[in-house]
Amino acid sequence: MNRYLVPVSVLGTAVGGAVLLKDYVAGGACPSKATIQGKTVIVTGANTGIGKQTALELARRGGNIILACRDMEKCEAAAKDIRGVTLNHHVNARHLDLASLKSIREFAAKITEEEQQVHVLVNNAAVMRCPHWTTEDGFEMQLGVNYLGHFLLTNLLLDKLKASAPSRIINLSSLAHVAGRIDFDDLNWEKRKYDTKAAYCQSKLAVILFTKELSRRLQGTGVTVNALHPGVARTELGRHTGMYNSAFSSFMLGPIFWLLVKSPQLAAQPSTYLVVAEELEGVSGKYFDGLKEKAPAPEAEDEEVARRLWAESARLVGLEMSHGSSVRGELLPK
Repeated sequence: MNRYLVPVSVLGTAVGGAVLLKDYVAGGACPSKATIQGKTVIVTGANTGIGKQTALELARRGGNIILACRDMEKCEAAAKDIRGVTLNHHVNARHLDLASLKSIREFAAKITEEEQQVHVLVNNAAVMRCPHWTTEDGFEMQLGVNYLGHFLLTNLLLDKLKASAPSRIINLSSLAHVAGRIDFDDLNWEKRKYDTKAAYCQSKLAVILFTKELSRRLQGTGVTVNALHPGVARTELGRHTGMYNSAFSSFMLGPIFWLLVKSPQLAAQPSTYLVVAEELEGVSGKYFDGLKEKAPAPEAEDEEVARRLWAESARLVGLEMSHGSSVRGELLPK
């Protein structure tokens, strides 16, 4: 026998063990086998990456899935792919540009008019460490898309979610929130030199503060809201960072990346879990790192900052004018 040949059984065992190790380090599969037959689910940014895989997982479990995306060509293609893989024909594409308050209002109005119920809203879409771009309405792009757009969308759909209770809102944040700071004097980076990393961290901290405050306001409505860090995934989200294209990263950090960087399929498991798990019924205002509930950074637990951020966000997106009942009434008690 050639001493350089490795028996297939040994090689198979080694590969299998390596895959199990990667799954363990990266977080593993959704432990819940629950289905969501007939429930209507909206997933933003669902044409690629974690969003598409989340939509696919939920379509497999019987959901009526609405993919909400900016690029309709990619969105329609993703919906077709998911229908083909899952044989669930209740998967549809809708236009939503989170960098446009007008688009968000139009999307919400269409959903309110056409859908009898909305049981789940997965606020998944994001941009990461892009250049100093601004949204259609002049917001810094990462704050505008990752946080403000979802803030407005969620508020505009609250009446439908409450009418469909028990219902759930899942906000995708990031471990990067630990380095975030909410700068109320310059939320949109108009006065300081732009720091794309700091802007991303601020947006993801804002998502958790929003989750905490929204949970407080939704007590007793049957609507829950939780935030999560899905893990670092190899998706288009990292296209501005260069982390996957760097020769140094590939050569020196390759084994580490292989262990820690998830596939979109694996990174979609936490979102799937928060949507379907029966044991999470009634759980709200929490932060999950992968499949485990954890305490977020202390800055994300500051109730005063959360209330102030809510008020400022409502002002920025014009929520008081467009949806006054939710801001001044039950959801904003004096």
